[in-house]
Amino acid sequence: MPETPRIAVVGAGAAGTLTAAQLLRRAAALQAELQVLLIDPGVTGRGVAYASTAAHHLLNVPAGRMSAYHDAPDHFVRWLTRRAPGVHAGADHVPRALYGEYLADVLDAAASGPGPGRLHRVHERAVGLRRTDHGVTLDLGSDEPVPADAAVLALGNFPPGSAWVPPALHRSSRYLPAPWAPGALECLPDHGDVLLVGTGLTMVDVALTLSRAGRAVRAISRHGLLPQPHAESPLPVAPPPSFDSGADIRQIRRSLLSHVSACRRTYGDWRVGIDGLRPVTAELWQHLSPAAQAHFLHHDQALWNSHRHRIPPTVARALQDEIAAGRIQVGPGEIADAAATQDSVLVRLRDGRTLSVGAVVNCTGPQADVRHVDDPLVAGLLATGLAAPDPTGLGFHTTPNGRLLPADGTASDVLWTLGSLRRGALFESTAIPEIRAQAHALAADLLGSKKAGR
Repeated sequence: MPETPRIAVVGAGAAGTLTAAQLLRRAAALQAELQVLLIDPGVTGRGVAYASTAAHHLLNVPAGRMSAYHDAPDHFVRWLTRRAPGVHAGADHVPRALYGEYLADVLDAAASGPGPGRLHRVHERAVGLRRTDHGVTLDLGSDEPVPADAAVLALGNFPPGSAWVPPALHRSSRYLPAPWAPGALECLPDHGDVLLVGTGLTMVDVALTLSRAGRAVRAISRHGLLPQPHAESPLPVAPPPSFDSGADIRQIRRSLLSHVSACRRTYGDWRVGIDGLRPVTAELWQHLSPAAQAHFLHHDQALWNSHRHRIPPTVARALQDEIAAGRIQVGPGEIADAAATQDSVLVRLRDGRTLSVGAVVNCTGPQADVRHVDDPLVAGLLATGLAAPDPTGLGFHTTPNGRLLPADGTASDVLWTLGSLRRGALFESTAIPEIRAQAHALAADLLGSKKAGR
């Protein structure tokens, strides 16, 4: 009898949980034998994004657009209704902890269904991966190696990069390198101002958590841009514009601005124009030359992020209230140097200003360049040539459908990835609508492949 195929999914956050669920769902539809190994020491479905239990840490996307399945768009809303009838609607931005709970339930339902696929939850950390004649073998932190026919790397978001951190600050106990590490914010001193480096989504959550009477929370970034708020009510959908296939980045920029302005005139809101670009963002990104992509990342990415990755209206109002009260201060700035004393950190900015704060928190967002990620699995993949960094510095080098492109440039037939590690190929690859589509397509590819179809 042929051996039941095994697919290892490394990472049990949103991307890994959705991938495992889609594999089981696909196996049920095909009535195909399959073992799914979900490898991660953490809690299923939580990851970094949905591990917070704070009630004010909300999803940045309305519940109606957060279904685990693209073919069942109201799946999450129906789950919320069953859990607490009448409490949440599709337009609500619900607490992130609820979404983590939902993802775990999604996987439980897929695993307990009538299909022949079986889920094996492995509560271990994958620290290495080797190619074998029959697929791959994963080395675990404190258990026997695990063989599989193929592996999906669903590693999620890594802790923030620290290349900007002065050595004296890096050594100080008053520097917090990863605000989402369990219990990290509770370890900060109760007195003294706090400096947050970064002014994006992470900063908003951290600032509102730390803000209190008698403390100033200062946030700086190169541009000092804050995330824009979502609209108070649902917006219409506008078709994306067409682009000249021979256009350079300056022409594309002009076309984008013209499109957003036209949508603002027609629909009364610029957000319609930005959201209408979603179907063509990856195509536009892939059209750009490497030099143009680098230009965009340096000159345009901050403005794009502030308008594309928005915050709930209630969070925006809370932030503005704290800013108006002087408890949160946001502006441009870059750290030039820092000196730690016994009870404070003296920070010198590049414009000559100095700040004395009780702590500095790294809110610059996840490290995107895998060459600088402190993870033995990632480091081993790069060292052995099984994976290569994307030329943009965004994740792994992959094909558009998520196969790893190793150092020799030949697409892997046993190693796949999704989510943030595919940003180099797709640029926008971190939101649930993108990840669920990737998980769905990946399951179809894997269960149709020679390795998983034995």
